[in-house]
Amino acid sequence: MKTGTEANGPYYLMCERDWVYDVLIAVAGFFGAYTYLLRGNVFCNAQTGNVVLMGLALGKAEWGRALYYLIPISAYLLGAFVSELLPNPIKHRLPVRWDTLLIAVEMLAVAALGLVPDSAPVQISQVTVNFIASMQYNTFRQAEGVPVATTFATNHIRQIGVGLANELRHLGTAEKPHRRKLRRHFLMLVFFIAGAVIGTVCCTFLAGRAIWVTLLPFGVVLTALLHADLTTEKNMMEKKPAGH
Repeated sequence: MKTGTEANGPYYLMCERDWVYDVLIAVAGFFGAYTYLLRGNVFCNAQTGNVVLMGLALGKAEWGRALYYLIPISAYLLGAFVSELLPNPIKHRLPVRWDTLLIAVEMLAVAALGLVPDSAPVQISQVTVNFIASMQYNTFRQAEGVPVATTFATNHIRQIGVGLANELRHLGTAEKPHRRKLRRHFLMLVFFIAGAVIGTVCCTFLAGRAIWVTLLPFGVVLTALLHADLTTEKNMMEKKPAGH
């Protein structure tokens, strides 16, 4: 991990560190378990499923149901829209990065979701998770130089397959340039699964308030990002995270 000066290799901002991405994708796994088990048997971290379901409804001429799917899709779209526009205004008006503020926003959303009664319409939780997952996906893009997703696992599974093919291709040679990327995607998948397992256990015992458990990992990330923004990276606010 390169975290020193440019002379010793690339400097990665705190919001680009591997461990931050491990934590965020674990929380995403937790969210997946939470929305599936308690909020309508759906996964809100990505929108492929909702688009397919909307297509199915249109194909069956179920117009009302098809229109319903525009709600989560629009929430996801809005999250990307907002997270694309806010970073520059934020860093020029506040002493923290957008990445840091986003974690605080996610924590507020989680705190609010934990107060939503189990009998409340599931759409409240679904739309909220759609919105914050989209912002997180669009904000945290590269973990120490490796493009990754922090809200779903599909691309990590694909990249593991690519990495294993490269491993076979370089079998018997000293060149292993693919291994760091393979390891990063593998760990992202492991942490996503771990988050889903923990989420399942917590939802079983805590019901809707289980989502408050994610405040702990979010709090660790927020503390680290705040410390970096206000001290070690205070003079680096113009440096953009890779991928932006």
